[in-house]
Amino acid sequence: MNGTLLPNTPIAVDFWQIRKCSHVRLFFLSHMHSDHTIGLSSTWKNPLYCSPITAKILRYKLQVKSKWINPLEVGVCHMLPLDDCRIETVSVTLIDANHCPGSVMFLFQGYFGTILYTGDFRYDPFMLAGPPLRNLKIDVLYLDNTNCDPEQWLPSRQEATEQIKELIEKHPFHDIVIGLYSIGKESLLVDLAKTFQSWVVVSPQRLELLTLLEIEHVFSASDGDGRIRAVEQSEVNYSNMMHWNSIHPTIAILPTSRKVKVWHKDIYVVPYSDHSSYDELIEFVSAIKPSTIIPVVRTKQCISHFTRYLSSEKATYSIKIPDSVKSFMKSQDKSSKEDILRLKVSCRQIPRGVEFESNENNLQCSADLNRTRESLEGTLKSVKKIIPMKEEECNTDHCNWSLECGRAPVPLTESTVLVSDTNDNPFTSPASDICEIYKNEYEMPSASSSPKDMNVTVISDSSMLCKETSQVMNDSISILPCKRRKKLDSRTFYHQVERYFKRYYI
Repeated sequence: MNGTLLPNTPIAVDFWQIRKCSHVRLFFLSHMHSDHTIGLSSTWKNPLYCSPITAKILRYKLQVKSKWINPLEVGVCHMLPLDDCRIETVSVTLIDANHCPGSVMFLFQGYFGTILYTGDFRYDPFMLAGPPLRNLKIDVLYLDNTNCDPEQWLPSRQEATEQIKELIEKHPFHDIVIGLYSIGKESLLVDLAKTFQSWVVVSPQRLELLTLLEIEHVFSASDGDGRIRAVEQSEVNYSNMMHWNSIHPTIAILPTSRKVKVWHKDIYVVPYSDHSSYDELIEFVSAIKPSTIIPVVRTKQCISHFTRYLSSEKATYSIKIPDSVKSFMKSQDKSSKEDILRLKVSCRQIPRGVEFESNENNLQCSADLNRTRESLEGTLKSVKKIIPMKEEECNTDHCNWSLECGRAPVPLTESTVLVSDTNDNPFTSPASDICEIYKNEYEMPSASSSPKDMNVTVISDSSMLCKETSQVMNDSISILPCKRRKKLDSRTFYHQVERYFKRYYI
């Protein structure tokens, strides 16, 4: 992964792994290529600094919230605090990196010396023609070494563009497919559109991005508007080439300096690169003469090629971190660890089990039942006068017991709970009474009882429930629902009682 943490500082560039940089205060983004944004997403919650164009792309592609993005004008020196009390600051200057829209180099100056971070860049003499790099002593140079290979020759982008034009001119009756990354080489497409007087067909997503960047209007999202089409580089493969050629003769061009295997005769690779060539890197380093070079691409160790161009003046000072910066870095590290611990605790899945109402709710429920007791007795008496009930339909003892307990025999549902007899629970009764109440009911959820000396499973059968209950009347019994149930409160219980009376007695 590209990106770095500047040693002895609370500064990170193109580095977004928070757990590895909990001491960092300032985060910088050089450009929006995916290898420089690993770990950066819409959930980012730290101040971030970049160029204004990169800020637009960042909001569009990754949906990072605007309150965390701080655009800095290119070519202007900005002073940023490195501690809470604003005693220590760092000066930051953004320099055009000549790589892709919004790409910049960062020049940092502070108690740690002078550091130049190139990110990805294509060297051009204009970079050293004026301030801030002209005649400036660089202590540490973070160098883009993507093409640091003396065996590889790369033309300039103007020369590579001419090669692409020649290929297109040799195929006047072919459609042209250009394989690109999501960002970059827009100037090439504009040049080709003007040269061949053709719209460049792109996807709707790429067109939205180009519109956002205010690129010259030579693009269309409608198929057939032009013979030049820009697609993702990964789309240029053998199967797509067969499909495109079955519709109309087509050639594909890959403008890249990477080594690419070609699997089709109509695919052409042109060494068009947005990274500095080896000769350009030598020219850049020899002009700057830094004291130390650190490669941006860590997998390519090519420092030996630049040793003779380093400054002869060795750094004679040792970096001393100011106390205010030390204090801030430690506090940031501590708070970050606390946040991580809090996140781990909150993410634990604690089994909730069966939920019961609090004692306060149960007491309130009991009071509500007592208040409704008289009204229920009156209702039952009036029903008996209107509709005489048979003995088998309503057992007098059964009904009297139900009213004495404050409820009628309610059919078992997923919100019904049978628990052992305790003085604290208003919904309790001896096991024998439970059998008597529920012996004429129909079906109930699957249940399990846990006697002290035996394991008994109560199946959804009322008769079996009574048999098993009579055997374990002195033990505890609990009926569990098939799925999560709602809490049993006074309102729910009252509605069940009311439904029962309406169904059987009215």
